[in-house]
Amino acid sequence: MSEAFERPLRVALLGCGVVGSAVARLLTEQADDLAARVGAPLQLAGIAVRRLNRHPDVDQSLLTTDAEALVSRDDIDLVVEVIGGIEPVRTLLLNALKSGKSVVSANKALLAEDGATLHAAATANGVDLYYEAAVAGAIPLLRPLRESLAGDRITRVMGIVNGTTNFILSRMDASGAGFAEALAEATALGYAEADPTADVDGFDAAAKAAILAGLAFHTRVTAADVFREGISEVTAADIASANAMGCTVKLLAICERSGTEESPSVAVRVHPAMIPRTHPLAGVGDAYNAVFVEAESAGSLMFYGRGAGAGPTASAVLGDLVAVARNRISGSRGAGESAYADLAVQPIGEVQTRYHVALDVADKPGVLASVAGAFADNGVSIRTVRQEGRGDAATLVLVTHDAPDAALSATVRRLAGYDFIRRASSVLRVEGMPAD
Repeated sequence: MSEAFERPLRVALLGCGVVGSAVARLLTEQADDLAARVGAPLQLAGIAVRRLNRHPDVDQSLLTTDAEALVSRDDIDLVVEVIGGIEPVRTLLLNALKSGKSVVSANKALLAEDGATLHAAATANGVDLYYEAAVAGAIPLLRPLRESLAGDRITRVMGIVNGTTNFILSRMDASGAGFAEALAEATALGYAEADPTADVDGFDAAAKAAILAGLAFHTRVTAADVFREGISEVTAADIASANAMGCTVKLLAICERSGTEESPSVAVRVHPAMIPRTHPLAGVGDAYNAVFVEAESAGSLMFYGRGAGAGPTASAVLGDLVAVARNRISGSRGAGESAYADLAVQPIGEVQTRYHVALDVADKPGVLASVAGAFADNGVSIRTVRQEGRGDAATLVLVTHDAPDAALSATVRRLAGYDFIRRASSVLRVEGMPAD
């Protein structure tokens, strides 16, 4: 141990909610083990909170409502942030980095919006910015992308990165419940927030997808670059239609290389999709997360585990804290931002996808031919088609081959104008089927 660190490393904790209180508790309970792993004790020096009287289980002498003063203290070595949101957190973390303090953050929204600014400040001041807890909780995912697979070429990252929506869709699949009923159950069990918008509308997953894509493809990707659709429009009829195909519905984050060798790009999207029940992601239930990483040399890798909650997230925070503390002692720093590839983000309209379309139609001659003509006119090839029911209860179910998303969307819009089509009862993208 260097002379400079024959003393504890002093940690400032920003936020003491569900995750922050777990971090504070583990820093105390595991103090001896953490000191042995780091090479110096980690001492919690202060905790910034909004209200002092809301944290009876924490050492009251550590609490302060002045986060700015805590971050600015000369005796602080490391800053852990579990507040969330954009401001004032961005300013607090930039001040910490500029004053030579390494930062551990679980703030996916901030990193997806302005991670480049934080990375630049960390690099300029020779300190670390770690954020494993920002994506998939305790699952070690970001560090493998940033370090273990740094010598490989990643081609695709696809997975379930939001536990709330996965619980809802799993309940809809298992019980036949509608979206509202499954959401109410998720809320009652504590899986969904009182305001579930960030989860069910895909904002949470989109932020995580931006972070994953940036690391995987060495390109700056923000949440605004991610095509996003949530699950609030997924119906019991969609789930039943998926079941009839031997599929289930999952909210997927998909990041992939696209374009050509001469003009490469990346496509980043979050949306509900049907996947075959034989696909490993189909069996990921409840609030669990799972992510597939495909690389040219390593092949397919799967990361699975609890993606949220106090314990899993605190575990990831402490893992990062040990890493940055070790670097502080050795006078080194971990891998910083890698954005050298600077690939363009492909618009969703150019992304090659498949669609599942279920149409309630009038059962009369010429309907199938007209529907097939609408697909053909937009350059979309039909993979399978079947008719269910007869008369007023007739439904056409079609699955397409890969085609540009814009062409598929244009086809659905055209079909909506036909008088013999009562409604499109299900329109979902399809992933994970064998190649044509």
